[in-house]
Amino acid sequence: MNRMTRIAASVVLLVTAAGCAVGPDFKRPAAPDVSGYTANQLTTTVATPTQDGQSQRLNQGQAVSAKWWTLFGSDALNTLVEEALKANPDLQSAKAALRAAQENLAAQRADFFPTLDGSHNSSRTRNAKAIASPLKSNADLYSLHTSQLVVSYMPDVFGGVRRQVESTAAQTEAVRFEYEAAYLTLTSSVVNAAIQEAALRAQVKATQEAVKVANQLLEATRKQQRAGLLGGADVAAQEAALAQMEASLPPLEKQLAQQRNLITVLAGRYPSDEITQRFELDALHLPAELPLSLPSQLVEQRPDIRAAQAQLHAASADIGVAIAARLPSVTLTGNVGSSEELLRMLFSSGTGLWNLSAGLAVPIFHGGSLMHQQRAAEARYDQAAAQYRSTVLTAFQNVADTLHAIQADARSLQSAHKAELAARKSLSMAQRQLAAGMVGSPAVLQAEQAYQQALVSVAQARADRFVDSVALLQALGGGWWARDEQVAGSS
Repeated sequence: MNRMTRIAASVVLLVTAAGCAVGPDFKRPAAPDVSGYTANQLTTTVATPTQDGQSQRLNQGQAVSAKWWTLFGSDALNTLVEEALKANPDLQSAKAALRAAQENLAAQRADFFPTLDGSHNSSRTRNAKAIASPLKSNADLYSLHTSQLVVSYMPDVFGGVRRQVESTAAQTEAVRFEYEAAYLTLTSSVVNAAIQEAALRAQVKATQEAVKVANQLLEATRKQQRAGLLGGADVAAQEAALAQMEASLPPLEKQLAQQRNLITVLAGRYPSDEITQRFELDALHLPAELPLSLPSQLVEQRPDIRAAQAQLHAASADIGVAIAARLPSVTLTGNVGSSEELLRMLFSSGTGLWNLSAGLAVPIFHGGSLMHQQRAAEARYDQAAAQYRSTVLTAFQNVADTLHAIQADARSLQSAHKAELAARKSLSMAQRQLAAGMVGSPAVLQAEQAYQQALVSVAQARADRFVDSVALLQALGGGWWARDEQVAGSS
């Protein structure tokens, strides 16, 4: 090794050891400086109707449970969610993507180390008389066997490799939180699908009950016609009302069947392999307390925010990669081996060979491409920063929307219960008056239709409160950080 090579190697080692890396050092964005989710302070206790018997309270600062779906008190629901987590192909795909990203990161980190490659070459050669033989014997016909080890190393003088590994690590972190988002989306979808099934089942039951009442009313109307108290028009009107109610059943039954198919597929099964669980509104319990994370905690808990932050980190590191590409690079190469005519004589005395080299590459003129690549990286960072802010704003909007929905839907359920009681009372009075000949069938038909609609409204309003609870737990991040089972490479 000559003097200049030794000097170059020393400089490379010193600069590398200094640990400098060009480009900006990433700093995590500060948490939003807000004290609440809504413009007006919402009450922490959500009023509920006495008929429902289920009250809710928003507990500010309470942590979200990792298995938040257990708050609904349904063993069937708990079992279904666990089955979906094990068998859903979308979640399996997200987990495989995470494993691939982690392996790519491990491969990228190999750039910190020298590469070592081995080679062996055997040849049989005959030289022309006019060409000098490379052998000491000057033979024109000969065999040559060569084995070598080649070491190559590119010192990370300006930190380009470090920035590239930093970028890849941040992208892996983004994929990890995409997995967490897929996990949260799946669990929320399963719970919401079960709630919607329960609501549809209640609506089907209410409609069937209304059809039963309409049949009874039709029989009473026919009796009055036979007694001469009512005419044929009254009977025809009641028959039309019954037919209309019966016609409303098939669409509801279709929706219920499709909902069953959805739940079965979410659980990773074919529709023909239908799940065994059946869901009723009365078997679900509204969580008495709902957690409400502090605004400063939301940016740490939401998987989509954490993924956007990781993408911002990757964009920051990419600026350093682009800057390093405009600076000189050093390559150190060495090889050692043996070359001999006879294979059995390889590595014997006098057959050794070696070579050491150091190279310096300096970008001089690339038509401005390197400069523009750096500017593009800086623009992508600005883009990622804007996308991060948008994700944070959307997350806060999700929580605010859900809080308003929780308050409004509780009042809607109160109103629906009052309407159902009033409609039931009105129908009962109209039926007694019809039996006594005091009113005609139109009054009873109107009361009957109002009662049917009231029953359906109550079922949907009850389901809305369950859905609101799911939405809040989802909007707060779903408690992924508290899970005992963590995906590989997570922290």
